[in-house]
Amino acid sequence: MTESGRSIASQAVALRYESNAMAPRIVAKGEGFMAQALIDRANQAGVPINESPELVQLLMQIDLDQIIPPTLYAVVAQVLVWAYKVDQREPSPDRPGMPTR
Repeated sequence: MTESGRSIASQAVALRYESNAMAPRIVAKGEGFMAQALIDRANQAGVPINESPELVQLLMQIDLDQIIPPTLYAVVAQVLVWAYKVDQREPSPDRPGMPTR
């Protein structure tokens, strides 16, 4: 728990997928306070956050800047589809005429 009373995330992983890439890449990961910092930064940037402890455990085993293995393509694709749908529903400053968060 932090001083504000909220619990610290135990683990977090950040992925990046670029349209010309073979697969998503691990761009950040951490445990404890580092995990919470990743989550806080994602929240500040308006990045959708998906909570899947089982997937995070698997992704934590992959080195930074490495693409995810083919065995995880399907499950990560589901998360990316979810994030895309969430992002399309949320207003953002880069969509003219939409209110900002």
